[in-house]
Amino acid sequence: MKLKSNIEIKTENYIKNATIYSETNITQKAIILYFHGGGLVYGSREDLPDLHIDTLTKAGFSIISFDYPLAPESKIDVILTDIIQSIEYYISNSDKYDNLPYFLWGRSAGAYLCLLAASKKLSKAPNGILSYYGYGFLCRDWFETPSDYYNTFPKVSENCIDACKDIICTNGSLDIRYSIYVYARQTGKWKNLFYQGREKFFFLDYSLALCETMPCPIFFTHSINDNDVSYNEFKELSSRFKCSTFIVSEPMHDFDRNTQSESTKKLLEKTIEFLNHNI
Repeated sequence: MKLKSNIEIKTENYIKNATIYSETNITQKAIILYFHGGGLVYGSREDLPDLHIDTLTKAGFSIISFDYPLAPESKIDVILTDIIQSIEYYISNSDKYDNLPYFLWGRSAGAYLCLLAASKKLSKAPNGILSYYGYGFLCRDWFETPSDYYNTFPKVSENCIDACKDIICTNGSLDIRYSIYVYARQTGKWKNLFYQGREKFFFLDYSLALCETMPCPIFFTHSINDNDVSYNEFKELSSRFKCSTFIVSEPMHDFDRNTQSESTKKLLEKTIEFLNHNI
């Protein structure tokens, strides 16, 4: 039987939540710590399709899906600190979960945050990282210039940012906040939403530009027709680190949201193979 529960985590300045998914009748092999996508601007910890949850939990993997602060209210230093704190929360409370080994899993921006957090010093390294169409800000052409794809959308005014408040936001509605991301990609000003500082320090501290090794193996998946994150970014990432890869040719960024697609079903098979191999 599938079990879904929520936990509340208090930080110094805000309260965030996490959702736990598990299968009660199956012996658990490991815990997956999941971080959602949304360009660091929008998204929800409950964005995982049922197919993903059912497939992974029935294979013996519990999932803990975390909130995290979003831009532009929070900048990348605050966001990354929160991600690391969430990981350390599991490490310090792993006795509540039978001291199971853990993996990191992110989709898009969540994958970027998992990779960046793992490149820092965690008190216990994960057994592996699942990077679904993630990035490391290695190829500058795709994120610092206006996006051809997003410029096929109706133009979004800078006024869309006015919808943001001064308080920390940890759950960003697609209806309200997606337009902020579209605006940022149309104008090439995306990085400005989550980083304010000297250019060189962004690439030193918040990209993988100087990262040569990771503390664990990585599973990368990406579409060669990704309309959001450059396929060259994937090639650069996967050439740097010890990894397994799964490449598709679907005409979208988050191709696995089509749960009827054979690509999605095969992706989940490959994901479980990676997890089982690295427990």
